[in-house]
Amino acid sequence: MSLVLAVLAPFLLAPLIPVLNRYLKVHVGWPVALIPAGIFAYLSAQLPRLMNGEVVHIAYQWIPSLGIDFTVYLDGLSLLFAMLITGIGTLVVLYSIFYLDQRESMGNFYVYILLFMGAMLGVVTSNNLILLYIFWELTSLSSFLLIGFWFHRSESRYGAQKSMLITVLGGLAMLAGFVLLYMITGTFDIRETIAQASVIKGHDLYFPAMILILLGAFTKSAQVPFHIWLPNAMEAPTPVSAYLHSATMVKAGIFLIARMTPALGGTMEWFLIVSGVGIVTMVFSAMMAIRQTDLKALLAFGTVSQLGLIVTLLGFGTPASILGAMFHLLNHAAFKGSLFMVAGIIDHETGSRDIRRLRGLAKVMPITAAIAGIGSLAMAGIPPFNGFLSKEMFFVASLEAVTSTYVFAHPLAALYPIMAVVGSVFTFIYSMMLFHGVFFGPLTKDTDKKPHEAPVGLYAPALVLASISIIIGLYPKLVADTILGPVTEAILLEPMKIKITLWHGFNLPLAMSGAVIAFGSLLYWQFEKTRGVVNAITNNKVSACVSANACYDWTIATMIKGSKKLIDWQMTGYLRDYLVFILTFAIAIAGGTLFFKQGFEFNMVNMAPIALHEVILVGIIMAAALAVALAKSRLVAIIAMGVVGYAISLLYILFRAPDLALTQLIVETITLILFLAAFYHLPKGLVAETGKHTIKAINVVVSVLSGVLITVLAISAHNLKSFEPIASYFIENSYELAGGKNMVNVILVDFRGLDTMGEIVVVGIAAFSAYAMIKLRIKKIVKLKEAHLKEGGE
Repeated sequence: MSLVLAVLAPFLLAPLIPVLNRYLKVHVGWPVALIPAGIFAYLSAQLPRLMNGEVVHIAYQWIPSLGIDFTVYLDGLSLLFAMLITGIGTLVVLYSIFYLDQRESMGNFYVYILLFMGAMLGVVTSNNLILLYIFWELTSLSSFLLIGFWFHRSESRYGAQKSMLITVLGGLAMLAGFVLLYMITGTFDIRETIAQASVIKGHDLYFPAMILILLGAFTKSAQVPFHIWLPNAMEAPTPVSAYLHSATMVKAGIFLIARMTPALGGTMEWFLIVSGVGIVTMVFSAMMAIRQTDLKALLAFGTVSQLGLIVTLLGFGTPASILGAMFHLLNHAAFKGSLFMVAGIIDHETGSRDIRRLRGLAKVMPITAAIAGIGSLAMAGIPPFNGFLSKEMFFVASLEAVTSTYVFAHPLAALYPIMAVVGSVFTFIYSMMLFHGVFFGPLTKDTDKKPHEAPVGLYAPALVLASISIIIGLYPKLVADTILGPVTEAILLEPMKIKITLWHGFNLPLAMSGAVIAFGSLLYWQFEKTRGVVNAITNNKVSACVSANACYDWTIATMIKGSKKLIDWQMTGYLRDYLVFILTFAIAIAGGTLFFKQGFEFNMVNMAPIALHEVILVGIIMAAALAVALAKSRLVAIIAMGVVGYAISLLYILFRAPDLALTQLIVETITLILFLAAFYHLPKGLVAETGKHTIKAINVVVSVLSGVLITVLAISAHNLKSFEPIASYFIENSYELAGGKNMVNVILVDFRGLDTMGEIVVVGIAAFSAYAMIKLRIKKIVKLKEAHLKEGGE
């Protein structure tokens, strides 16, 4: 298996899933799980090469004239993300087999999963910025389908729409940033872009390019204030939440920041914006998590908070912070994936996700409780679980932001250790809400189902992820050299000596961890008072007025109202009004550009002389066209239109374009026949033009300006040739490449063959549609006649 095949395999195999779902006797999820499992096995086999400093790079030319190639690149960074995508993808597919009802549209579900998986693999392995953008938007589209899988629910539709709008708009901003990078470097190749890091950072376009690219990353990874889509996306089925919102989609923004760190990082602007947004997101979202009463909503805000932590570390840009970011990313995927699955198990086996109704579940769900305990304690940063190790690294990096000369000296840097502790305290509280609050105490009796332990198939994938949290916590060396070494080298562009141990002795980071546990326990003990304070801070009138959700809803409502008003004003039902709108816009854009850029040229010296018969013929065309507009008889208008068409055909013949002339003659003849065929059914006489003189004057002005614009464009295009005319290419290659002496035919059939085929398909569809409508009308008339005859009519 090659890297290209590994990336494209989900796309290539997705069309087979509906067929397998229909004819396979076993659950279709079993063969689907083999796809990510096989890709994961291939990626695991690449680990030794990457540990030795090698990379996998495959390139195919796509649009070389624009510098856009299909190039995939596997280094330590892309390998980590690809293994998360496929490894957790395998577990999620297995989990979904037991979670979802087989009466659901399982074929569609697994097609969407594979499309999303392939898009994510494309994002993390792309070595071309435009290719990365294409896969990036594919993740938005496929996640829209997954989040809206239960489309019969209004909440699911709202969440799917919200996530797509925010992430797609962020993607467009990112694309603009990529274009600015291309203007700086002259390449879309990511490795070549990174090689010009010094040029980028010294360029005037550096800051806008950085801001636009970060907008794409922040919207995808749900950073404040773009975090609002993630809680609403929890309306998706739990397997989707476990996949998209713990290990894949939300990590795409993290990947982009990490990939762009060598090219854009290491500046004061990068440090302040990236780490600033990250730390605010961490603290704010951790506070919001405490307010939640729904398990998945709590995990959603917890995810946003943990993503903020990772973004903060990437913003610091030190070797220690980069290592901590990638380590916590791996740890978070393990414990948060297991917790999302636990939330699904609780919902599945009790019929509720309301924390207020769930108590004492450990008595009847001991295995689920154990899994939840491991995940929650890891998330809270309690030793000896993996979350403790990466949380310690976070504290070390926050202290470096104050003391290290590597990080830019800035007064705000002193706030990072304080905010790190505050955010971690709230993380501890919502972790205890999930574990202690749900599984301890008297057994709940206020649920839709009698609580009971889940079947093995449902908790086994979560158990695997929980086990990983324990193993990494106890034996971090297993991932330090194999995975984290190549990852940090890919970001820092140099090898890094990695040493991760559970015990570092008594130091300030350990004291910070102790303070988190102590204050967290105290505040959780006084939970109702703590929640009251948090509600007072986050639920006041000022924050409600400026909340991101309120801004989003107001924007969407305003756009809908504005669009309705615009449509009511624009859609008058008159074709001439539509032409006025279209032509006015064209005049304003094209004409304005020509005028302000002085892009017109009226040099007539090199043009062929105009013969008298050509002037006469053009005069006939103009007179006939004017006659159509002024005709008071429908027959006169039809005849005048025919004169225009046939005269244009004659003009084509004079300029030695027999194919165009023949086509025009056929079109005019058929059009004339159709008009005459319909002539009998049309009302007698033409309706006189009635309207205000102002409207008529506007129509005349737009018509004249349109003609002037086309004339100016035609003459200017002939005189101002920035590039060699494409006609030269067709003249030189029509016979040699296509074997045709008639250039027009060769262009239509060979050089623009796909375009011509598309036009034929459109015309064919239109013809079949017209035929079907006529047949339906004929059948209706026949039935009416038969009914009339049965009733005794004549």
